[in-house]
Order: sequence, then C-alpha cells, then structure tokens
Amino acid sequence: MKKLFILMVTLTVILSTGAVKPVQAQTQPGDIQVFIDGLSVDFDVKPVIENDRTLVPFRAVAEMLNVEVSWDGAEQTVNASDGVISVVLQIGNKTAYRNGTPVVLEVAPLIINDRTLIPLRFFSEAFKCRVEWDGVSSCVQITSPPRAITVVGFYALGDRESSSWTDLFNETYPSTGSGNTGVVSVLALGWYSLDEQGNLITDSKSGWRLPDGWEDVLAAAAKYKLETEMVVHLTDGEGILSNLLTDGAAVSRAISDITKEAILYQGVNLDFEGLGWRAENEELTAVRQSFNRFVQLLSGQLKKIDRSLTLTLHAPNSAYKGYDYQELGRYADRIIVMAYDYGTVPEPLDLVIEAMEMAGEVIPPEKLVLGISIPGETAESIPAKVGLAKRYNLEGIAIWRLGLVSDEIWNILRTTVASRQLGS
Repeated sequence: MKKLFILMVTLTVILSTGAVKPVQAQTQPGDIQVFIDGLSVDFDVKPVIENDRTLVPFRAVAEMLNVEVSWDGAEQTVNASDGVISVVLQIGNKTAYRNGTPVVLEVAPLIINDRTLIPLRFFSEAFKCRVEWDGVSSCVQITSPPRAITVVGFYALGDRESSSWTDLFNETYPSTGSGNTGVVSVLALGWYSLDEQGNLITDSKSGWRLPDGWEDVLAAAAKYKLETEMVVHLTDGEGILSNLLTDGAAVSRAISDITKEAILYQGVNLDFEGLGWRAENEELTAVRQSFNRFVQLLSGQLKKIDRSLTLTLHAPNSAYKGYDYQELGRYADRIIVMAYDYGTVPEPLDLVIEAMEMAGEVIPPEKLVLGISIPGETAESIPAKVGLAKRYNLEGIAIWRLGLVSDEIWNILRTTVASRQLGS
C-alpha cells in the first residue's frame, strides 16, 4: 500500500451545482455554509434563516444523503425517501409527515427564485442525521448515520508503538480482545512478495514478511469474523515487476504459488506498484496488457478454489499509468484505489474526488474501495474521506495501515461507518 514516489499531479475536478464540493466554497460574510459528512454543499440559491431556522434548497441536500426526492407541482409538495424513511413537506404548511406521522414545524417550506427551500434540521434529523450549528461561522455540520460498508485494514509488521495486532485487538500479542474489530471487515495481510523468477517469498527486501505466529493472526481473525486476504506486494524498482510480467515461466510460477497459498485465506490482494512510471505510447500499452494478462490468469485460478481477488492500484490520476482500470475491473472482485501521496497533508480532497470519479466511470461503485493513508490524514480530514465513500455508494474504505490509527480516528470511524462483517 506504500508508494515509491510522490505523485506529481495538479488536476482538478469540476463538480455540478448541488453536488460535492472539494474545497470550502467562497462565501460572503454572513453566508450560511452547509457541510454533509465533511463535504461542502453548493447551492444555486443561498440558504436563508426564518424564525431562527435554516432553510435550504432541498434537492442538493437530498442527493448528498442519497435520498430520492420528487416534486409535485400541483400540490406544491416535496416527497423524499431513502427506502425506509419517507418525508412529505408542503409549501406554506407547517405540518410535515415522517412515515405518515404528522410533525409540526416551526417554519414552513417556501419558494425563492423558483427553488423550494425546506427546514434543514427537520429534514436531516428525519433521516437520522446529526446536525450541529455554529452561529459564529454561520456553518451547519451534518453527519449522516453510520452506513454498513466494507472496511479493509492493512495488517503489517510494526514496532511496539505501531503494532497492527495491538491496534486491532487492543491487547499485546498473543492476547486478544474485540478492540477495534467491530470497525474492520477485512484484514489485508502484508506478508508476501515475489522474486524475479516468480517464486512466492515470505521475506522481501521491502520488509514484507510472514511473521512468527502468523497462524495466531488467522485464528484471531476467524474468532472475530474478519475476512482475510494474503497481500502479494511488489514494486517495479529497476524494472523487476515489468520483467516478471513479460516472462511466461515466471508468470506461471507466480500464479501457481499464489493459488496454492491462497487456500489459507478467503482471498488474494495483489499490490503491484510502480507500473507505467514515465512509460508512453507502445511501451505503456505493453505494460498494461502484461498486467491485464496476469490478473486475468490469476483470477481464473482463484475462481476454481472459490477465492476472491482484490487489486490495490495507484489512483488513475497518479503518475503511474500502467493500470487499465476498465479491463482490470472485469477480473477483480474489489479494487482499492490508492487515492493518496499527492504531495500535501492532508490529502487534497479535489484530487481524491477526481480519482474516485475517474475510477467510477469504468467500474461499478460496489467494486470500488477508497484507500486512505493514515499518515497523510488528520482527525479533521478523515470524515470527508469517509463521506466520499458514503456519498458515491462505494463498497467501502481501506486503511493503510493498522498500527497507525489514533484513538481519535477510531472513534470517528465508529460514528461514521458500520462495518460490513463479510464472514457473518
């Protein structure tokens, strides 16, 4: 999950009115700002305050909460539903309905410049969101309820202070406790690599190695119903990976070794990094095709033993262009997008959004996982990254890595996501 180089990109993302804004919008003094899960909401009609209550254009908020809305012009009625909760509001009427139950509002919905504005707090809380108002900055912070998503935790060796075991189980090895296992769905176990001949190795130069007591990790994962993946990590330093992918014998050996070892896990996580650095034209095409073939062959073998395949890939807006997302998406069960290492901390939200939108153009969102590098984030920036996964209906998030997650960030994750326990 680590990268070799800092990514040199300056691309930006253009988002439509009423959608996610990557950075805080420019506002005039006194303007009301609304954030949902840390993401700024842009309105084509400014929010207003009536009788100390904030009213906002309903469609922009509903879309960011993944709530379906409709407008009945004849009855001047707003209908909204997330499939479980339904809300009905009418222009000029202080009585709203939540699942058919009347609720008296302190201010009625109104129309300004052909836009329907509704009471923000009522609408948000009706869908179980937490709403906070900062009168000093005229800012509304909305946190949507926890959603069940996949949370992949990369498990790697660390020192006493950054032990993945201790961070996950909140106990020192070999003792276990439920610890933070309620947040995590999948353990991506960074224990394997390949040599130049395609042999699977358990002690690489980069520090990825099978630890003593690895069986205890698998037993503890089973105890707490965590799915496990064997991570095979290799970088293209000095062309090692590129050469391997074009060597038929090495490819066959690697796929055979990986498939044999995969029987111990629920899946394989292929983390081949550095492909396509500075490659162009025919060379880039050749790099992509060789990786595509490897993934296709490995996927076919893993399906025979009922094992899943996850690909951990550089972001499509990174400097590494050797990854054909559309083709790879045909063979992988899950793709983790390493949307980080852009050169600043915390990771720039506009580039992270762009990466996920580019990936989402060719891969269904239910296959996509947003990679989050903990060293590149802060407690203040994490909610927006998690908010992106919820906003775009991604399969989930991946954390690089266990052992580096602060208690504050764990608490944020507990209040924003509900782990999808895949083994239960």
